[in-house]
Amino acid sequence: MTEDGRAGSPGQHAQIRVLIADDEALVRAGFRALVESARDLMVVAEAGNGVEAVRLTRQLRPDVVLMDIRMPIMDGLESTRVIASEGPAPRILVVTTFDQDEHVFEALRGGAGGFILKDTPPEDLLAAIRIVASGDALLTPTVTRRLIAEFARQPRPLAVRTDLRATLTERELEVLVKVASGQSNTEIAETLYVSVATVKTHIGRLLTKLHARDRAQLVVIAYETGTVVPGGHS
Repeated sequence: MTEDGRAGSPGQHAQIRVLIADDEALVRAGFRALVESARDLMVVAEAGNGVEAVRLTRQLRPDVVLMDIRMPIMDGLESTRVIASEGPAPRILVVTTFDQDEHVFEALRGGAGGFILKDTPPEDLLAAIRIVASGDALLTPTVTRRLIAEFARQPRPLAVRTDLRATLTERELEVLVKVASGQSNTEIAETLYVSVATVKTHIGRLLTKLHARDRAQLVVIAYETGTVVPGGHS
């Protein structure tokens, strides 16, 4: 391990460094065993509450924080906001359950880059960590539906609605709509009949033009500006 806590040696691919934040010791142990079963992943620390998660993130600079929502002292929502505000920040993958889905919107606005359910198959959790670490947003179909329902239930004030057509090209608008619907780069490329590289270029421009940290923030912007509305493109 190097002086700054990062694993690896010359000639080796760097592992994705994961910090696990959950108030249940057995859950943390289960996540640790699963993460460390993958050669390209490693656990750098465990946190039992949000305050520890923030402290250890500052100290160890993990690539991904696996964040529970309900924790003592400081919950996962607040610790997500704190960590995301202190750039360069790690990617935050929120682990949620069905009875916590009402918090998804708040966590997304706070800076979370992905959401996954606690009953997700082990191989899907490992894939989720890799996806979020790469910079992509991860919104499972169930979480996406609940997110859209939240936007529908709480329409944003007209004052925040902005016509992005003055800022974005028609193609960029098309890509933004598809990102907001939860489509992957490959799915967007297939739908628009372009290459994945072209989609990545458009997304890079969207991030720059809209001053967004990642794809998850693009989803929030798309709905809050009225560019996308539940059920279709406005």
